[in-house]
Amino acid sequence: MRRTLFEPDHEAFRESAQAFCDRTLRPNYERFVEQRSIDRDVWLEAGKQGLLGLEVPEEYGGSGANDYRFNAVLGEELSKVSAGMSSCLGIHGDVVAPYLVDLCTEEQKQRWLPRFCSGELTTGIGMTEPSGGSDLAALKSTAVRDGGDWVLNGSKTFITNGFSADMIVVAARTSPEKKARGITLFAVETGMKGFERGRKLDKVGQPESDTAELFFEDVRVPAENVIGEVDQGFIYMMERLPQERLGGAISNLAHAKQILLETIEYTKERKAFGQAIGSFQHNKFTLAELVTKIDVTQAFLDQCTDAHTRRELTAVDAAKAKWWSADVQNDVIDACVQLHGGYGYMTEYRVARAWMDARVTRIWAGSNEIMKELIGRDLGL
Repeated sequence: MRRTLFEPDHEAFRESAQAFCDRTLRPNYERFVEQRSIDRDVWLEAGKQGLLGLEVPEEYGGSGANDYRFNAVLGEELSKVSAGMSSCLGIHGDVVAPYLVDLCTEEQKQRWLPRFCSGELTTGIGMTEPSGGSDLAALKSTAVRDGGDWVLNGSKTFITNGFSADMIVVAARTSPEKKARGITLFAVETGMKGFERGRKLDKVGQPESDTAELFFEDVRVPAENVIGEVDQGFIYMMERLPQERLGGAISNLAHAKQILLETIEYTKERKAFGQAIGSFQHNKFTLAELVTKIDVTQAFLDQCTDAHTRRELTAVDAAKAKWWSADVQNDVIDACVQLHGGYGYMTEYRVARAWMDARVTRIWAGSNEIMKELIGRDLGL
């Protein structure tokens, strides 16, 4: 089915994104996996190509596109390379960017955004803590005012770009008595005394995406590094989580779709009992079901993307997109592994890596169970 979401400008941008992936990412992918991180040169090249500041106004070095469909195009193309590539660059340009653009002062924007767009300043976001993931209101990291500074203590875990990022947007409790209404966001920068990173975490999948624990011991964060207003952090996070979840959903589906297309070609070429395995009725029916599931999900995600472009996407619809696309992705890729037979279990095959890469999407950005809880509450239950 022809998609009607994109216009000629978006497809022209897709060609640029594809060229970046072909030239910069695919030839170096195995090395990124081995070293468990992507090179700084990737960030700098992405900056040169205008891929990092799609939501950043032109006066700060961004593209000023102000059209989420461009974000969607980039997310799709990165996901065709790997889920980890989309995760690393997506956290920076799709998740962190709205916090800096929407909430920062003019001085902060001038200080951070030009380097953010050029790839000289890479970023991550520190929400998740060892004591709890999806329950952001229960975070335990604290920041106490001391003169003109804030003294930050606590830890974060499972932070994408955590090992390499130059700046982390950190959520900390500043008014414990206010509970969820007492959380503030801080920009913690590399080199601040007391800010330490743990090892690169050894994950089941997405090894090219560096993920780390972060530790804060009496880190003095100057007041000029407070993002937005004090004690408003939880509200800011809730306002921006729908975009993070939509971006994740777009990546989920594009990743699954690419692996399915490659699997279809495999089933045409692989022979058993004298014929292509895709011609067996069971496999043919399986592929028909998978293609239909992808296309139906694509229609819903395109509607969500259009709604978000018009600033009309609800948190509930974003939750639907997140959990459903994560399940579809895992179901589709698991079936693709089965269609590859024993080869599907070998890590030199993309389908095996994709299978491992996909599993976390049912957990991160709010677990699928939390997404269903949000939807259920909206039903009045």
